[in-house]
This record gives sequence, C-alpha cells and structure tokens, in this order.
Amino acid sequence: MIEAAELYERLKKEKAELLEKIEQLRALGQPSAERKEGSPFGKREEGADEASELEKRLALEKRLRESLNEVEHAIEKYEAGTYGLCDSCGQACA
Repeated sequence: MIEAAELYERLKKEKAELLEKIEQLRALGQPSAERKEGSPFGKREEGADEASELEKRLALEKRLRESLNEVEHAIEKYEAGTYGLCDSCGQACA
C-alpha cells in the first residue's frame, strides 16, 4: 500500500510535469519568424495545416489543464487532511 507522504510527493511531481508540458505547448504555439516574412496570408494549405495544429494543441492543453486541476485539488485535500474523503458528504471514499 502506498504511504500518504509518498502519494503527496507523487502528486507534487505530477503537478510539476504537467506545468512543464503546458509551458512547452505554449512555446510551440508562438508565431515563428518565418510567418512574419512574405505574404501576410500565406498559402491556403499552410493556413489549414496551422489551424489544424492549433486546434490539436489547444485540445491537448485543455486536457493537461484539466489534469492539473485534478492534481491540484488532490494536493489541497492532502494538505487540508481531507484526502480520501468525499467532497460532497465528507465520508471515506469507497
């Protein structure tokens, strides 16, 4: 069985990893210098590819943020001494 302190350390590590992944996604989403040169409209195919990549990146970032919220909630519960208790009724989770 996993110890509470070990679980807490795992949660903190998971939070750091999620924050790093989100930051990496944001860095990838920054407009490149290549885009600034030439026509402001670019080729239609390139625009469609960029829109598709942006949509994928935003969906991934949303999933990462949701995971981050869950991890942060678990950390808050651990720190408050309520980890393992139901948020609604306060009873031990099954």
